[in-house]
Amino acid sequence: MSWRVANACAERKFGSATRKQIIMFLADKASDDGSGIWCSKGTIQRHTELGETTVKRTIRDFLREGILIETGARGCKNGFTVVYRIDLARIEALELTAEPDIETGATVDPVQTGPGTGATVAGVPGPPRPPNHPKTIHKPPTRERVVAEDEEAEKVLAAYPPDRLRGKAECLARIRDILDAGTEADDLLQAVKVYASESAGFTRSKVCFSDNWFRSSRWRAYVEDIAKNREESKAREVEMLAGLANWVADKHPLCRHITPGQVDALLAAKLVTEVQIQAVGLRS
Repeated sequence: MSWRVANACAERKFGSATRKQIIMFLADKASDDGSGIWCSKGTIQRHTELGETTVKRTIRDFLREGILIETGARGCKNGFTVVYRIDLARIEALELTAEPDIETGATVDPVQTGPGTGATVAGVPGPPRPPNHPKTIHKPPTRERVVAEDEEAEKVLAAYPPDRLRGKAECLARIRDILDAGTEADDLLQAVKVYASESAGFTRSKVCFSDNWFRSSRWRAYVEDIAKNREESKAREVEMLAGLANWVADKHPLCRHITPGQVDALLAAKLVTEVQIQAVGLRS
């Protein structure tokens, strides 16, 4: 564990509580130079109690932003674990969490730093006045920060039929909870679009308003259908490629109908070799 790396991460803003939680867990595993982090995404998910998809997406974002760097791999019981390094220079370039010091300038009568005694009545002091802290400045969140945090949720909600939108703040909060629990944003977006298409033309008494739709988990059946269809599509593709591989192996006359994209897929899946492809005349 490196206190230097942990303190550097703790003093910076990472854009969301989820990102901060994951980077602090990784910093806890780092050496003083940020290197030597080797823990699987499953380990991160178990310790942070975040969704597996959320962890994977956040790690990808850190790698793309240069906050994390892959430095190698280390063997483990499941094969190997990627070794990461936190780029301290990139961390130190992030915005600090501390408020900047604000100079108040000189005053004729200095501001009282301690609590006052209040007025007195017949020599009896009144209740103390609250202390005056001129450096306590309450700032609303910037528009940029709000947009960055809600961009995915806003995109999902924008696909909901506008005549049935209700309780936008609650909807955005529930969408964020759904995404953080592991549902892919694209799957949830597709679920909203499918529901909107299915219910188009329904009267208001037959449709569900957005707050109830997300609150009652009506989205779940659509997401499960999308995942099921995706798996079935993958299975059909595997079956199709296996049939094409048999054509190539048997030098079947129908090989001439195999497209270049299917050739690339066969080679990527290692179902055929380049020599076999050339033997049936699909490549010279």
